[in-house]
Order: sequence, then C-alpha cells, then structure tokens
Amino acid sequence: MTKYSKKVLFRADDLGYSEAVNYGIEKAVKEGLIQSVGVMVNMPAALHGVELLKKEPIAFSQHTNICVGKPLTDPEKIPSLVDADGNFKSSKIYREAKEDFVVLSEVRLEIEAQYQRFLELFGRKPDYFEGHAVTSANYFKAMEQFAAEHGLKYSGLPQGQGPNSLTEDAFIDMNGTRVYLYMESMQADYDPYRTLEKLLANLHDDGVDMMIFHPGYLDDYILKNSSLLIPRTAEVAFLTDPAVKARLEQLKIELISYKEV
Repeated sequence: MTKYSKKVLFRADDLGYSEAVNYGIEKAVKEGLIQSVGVMVNMPAALHGVELLKKEPIAFSQHTNICVGKPLTDPEKIPSLVDADGNFKSSKIYREAKEDFVVLSEVRLEIEAQYQRFLELFGRKPDYFEGHAVTSANYFKAMEQFAAEHGLKYSGLPQGQGPNSLTEDAFIDMNGTRVYLYMESMQADYDPYRTLEKLLANLHDDGVDMMIFHPGYLDDYILKNSSLLIPRTAEVAFLTDPAVKARLEQLKIELISYKEV
C-alpha cells in the first residue's frame, strides 16, 4: 500500500457554463485528475453537464453564480444583480464598480434559489459550497451566512483577498483544516504546469494544498460570454496528461476530493 506524504486537491469550476465546457470537464474527470466539480445550476447547460457526470463518485458543489446568464429568481425581486434585460450584471461591471452594489437580502434570494435547484438536480445537499467569484463583500457575506445556516461545507476566499490576486500561503479554514489555494488561470502568462511546480515546491504540512481549474472546450456561447478561453483547453490537456499523474505518484502525493476535507 502506498504511503502518501502530502494531500492535494484538484478542483474544477463551471460545469454548466456551456456544453463545450461540460465536455472538457467530463474528460478531466473520466480520463484525468479531477475529483471535485462545481456546478453553475442557473445555466441552460447545467442539466447537460450533470447528466454527463452524476454517476461519477466525485464531490459536487453549488458553484453559486451571479455574473453570467439569467437568475433563477424573478429579476424584479433582485434589481441590484441584473441589467435592464433581466440578465446578471457581468463580472466586468463588478470589477469596475467603485462600491459594492449588491444588496444582501437580494443576493440571499438567488443563493437560496440556486440551492433549491441543486437539490432538484442531485436529490441531496452539495458536498461543498462556493461561488463563481465576483468583487462583492456582500455576496461573500451572504454565502458564508447561508452555508452556516444550512450546515454546508463552505469553501470561500481568504480574508481580504480576491480570487485573481491570491498571495503566497493564502488559505481558508474548512472544518479545522487549512486549505491553501492556488489559482492563476486569469494571469496573462498562465501555464498550469508552472503553477503545479509552484504548489509542489511549497507543500504545507498543516493542511491541504488546492489548485483551482476551469477546464473546458470552446463553443460559441463561451467565446461570447467568458474572458477565460485558451486556459480552459490547456487545463484539459494538463489534467489528462499521464506525466502529471506520474509525477504526483512519484512524489507520493494523494489526490483527494472535498469529501475528504
């Protein structure tokens, strides 16, 4: 029996974003290293993605989304989150806003609606609970409150840090376990192999090191609605590369899912 020296968690976000993204995540699960997948339950392709993977013994989360597509809540009840056409305001609008425009009570309605949709799709609570990151303190406050009230395993962001600007040794506390975060896919010179080497050079003895991915293929919808494009396809190739798996095995690193956190 292999004696593992460290634990690493590879997580894939955005199942449901589009059918092409779904197929990329499916490959990263069935032929690759992903054991934890976040689902954007409000998106039209969510059911398609769930059907591809629901029989896999992996961890699924509610990847709560308030910046792409249409809400599950009546747009008239959540005016701070939507544009004139009833679509979610884009992540760009969040980034460029000079103040937090998210109304706490309104975002709570959408979080609840997406939670109920997750229950409908899976017939059970999510294995973990997190969000498609936007620049809004009220959003994260509402997420944390909701998780506590419903007994959910919340995977948020380190205090005072953004998803695209994580500092070295940034971590969150989950059930008394430190989870150290690595996510560099939005960087201009992103290379998943280089990020992995950074993680491997800085493995922690007091918790779990996690690398967050957005694997997927590209279709018309994703090309028109996401700024993250080529890195998605690069991550599918990385996650299904036998050399990556061999390297982790050589170093006696155990790949785990959120179920083990």
